[in-house]
Amino acid sequence: MHGLLLIDKDSGMTSHDVVRKVKRLCRTRKVGHAGTLDPLATGVLLVAVGDGTKILQFLLAEDKSYLATFRLGITTDTLDIEGQVEQERPIADFTRDDLELVCDKFRGEFEQLPPMYSALKKDGVPLYKLARQGITVERKLRKVNVSRLELIGHDNEYVTIEVDCSKGTYIRSLVADIGEELGCGAHLTSLRRLKSGAFSVEECLTLEELHQHEESMPKLLTLDDALNCYPSAQLNEVSADALTFGIPPQLDQVCLSKDISAEDLVRLQIDNKLAAVARYMPLRLKEKRSDFELIRVFVSR
Repeated sequence: MHGLLLIDKDSGMTSHDVVRKVKRLCRTRKVGHAGTLDPLATGVLLVAVGDGTKILQFLLAEDKSYLATFRLGITTDTLDIEGQVEQERPIADFTRDDLELVCDKFRGEFEQLPPMYSALKKDGVPLYKLARQGITVERKLRKVNVSRLELIGHDNEYVTIEVDCSKGTYIRSLVADIGEELGCGAHLTSLRRLKSGAFSVEECLTLEELHQHEESMPKLLTLDDALNCYPSAQLNEVSADALTFGIPPQLDQVCLSKDISAEDLVRLQIDNKLAAVARYMPLRLKEKRSDFELIRVFVSR
């Protein structure tokens, strides 16, 4: 059993809980996920099974979309509703325009400080384990990009936003920073991942629904379908044979599904089946090398 499952994660379970359940259902130990969701969060969790784990590096790199609600006036140690209250502050009167001005500071590219309660590691130890011991360590700012931050609704205490963002963006940190800009602090109360890459929550199954299919598991997405957001390039016979020896093709040896630009990722196919993922690098010709740089090869002799 190989491919990709689209799971709508329930609140109250970790992403690893989902992986463990899928391992049992699919009767395989080779299972992984593309992008951790906190126990509080629900929504899209891409779960790779068998050889599907070979494409996790590409799924992890994709942008995400979220629906988030946060409460103003209260900060917590975890930056969400599951943490211990650290401080309570009065909430000043503000208009929608005031809130839009603050949100505008977090649209586009900026540097974000990851929270202590996260799966990032320090000397091999997850930060959340250190945080539970009352240990705080220095974290490096990370560049993130919020391509869309839309204000959905707000009242005196609660604000709801939709966010499209790059990988590695912490929504808990985002709402905490918005709260600080408003001068009252904030913490996340609910989070739902609406999209991960090309896949939306409407396409997903809950674990309960997956259990209902236990006797006849739903068909997994193939590796090729899971990477359908990338253009395809069908190899001719010569380049297909060369690829099995790890030799990338030239542009004139492939039939493209659409026009591509420099540094685009492309699915290299043999007989309409995924054979490799490559990056289009036409400048490599100056070095007398192929037009494509192989990123991951799935066929070999």
